[in-house]
Amino acid sequence: MKGFSRYSAKSSGQMAGSISNETSLNPRTLQEVIRELEGSNNESVERSKTIFFPGDPAERVYLIRRGAVRLSRVYESGEEITVALLRENSLFGVLSLLTGHRSDRFYHAVAFTRVEMITAPAASVRQAIEADPTVGLLLLQGLSSRILQTETMIETLTHRDMSSRLVSFLLVLCRDFGVPGEQGITIDLRLSHQSIAEATGSTRVTITRLLGDLKNSGLVEIDRKKITVLDPIALAKRFN
Repeated sequence: MKGFSRYSAKSSGQMAGSISNETSLNPRTLQEVIRELEGSNNESVERSKTIFFPGDPAERVYLIRRGAVRLSRVYESGEEITVALLRENSLFGVLSLLTGHRSDRFYHAVAFTRVEMITAPAASVRQAIEADPTVGLLLLQGLSSRILQTETMIETLTHRDMSSRLVSFLLVLCRDFGVPGEQGITIDLRLSHQSIAEATGSTRVTITRLLGDLKNSGLVEIDRKKITVLDPIALAKRFN
């Protein structure tokens, strides 16, 4: 079952249309809206496990509660390119909402870390949008954030020089997953050299060498797979 565990997030007797009873005086989050939909589930996926493959039916919508998800495209040549690294409160798997009919996935979605999500049937999401326009607005905001993340990742991977690509990737992680501290910004993910290589289209050997260069230059520290960028501005200036 692709590393999933799941349990019902609400009883089947509750209907998606009930969301229209909410007023603007008590705005809800996208998490709350998805959780209330008929057929919604809380799901957990272990690190490196697949959430869905290209070609799988696009029948559910996903919202990340905790963790990070890597979305990638797999081409006929066998090359796999990262298109987004999604963080908490990111929405994905929305293809069937955009097409309005049954579609197949064309992304590969993998748990970059252990992930906890709320998922709901696409049909329930469409019913909710029809019942309450504010739900559509929340989904639009979530999709806008997702588009920005995708654009940022594409810009990161356009660097032909692998050193610049790695630096850009680390700066993106600082922005989306960074925790400021006395030494710098610690990326709140446990990152193996192999996972970074897969995300950036490189090899583990190359990433190990480049991270070693950054560490020797006093730009990063690495402790038990957690990377701290000591001076993001200096790191960015060195390679731009």
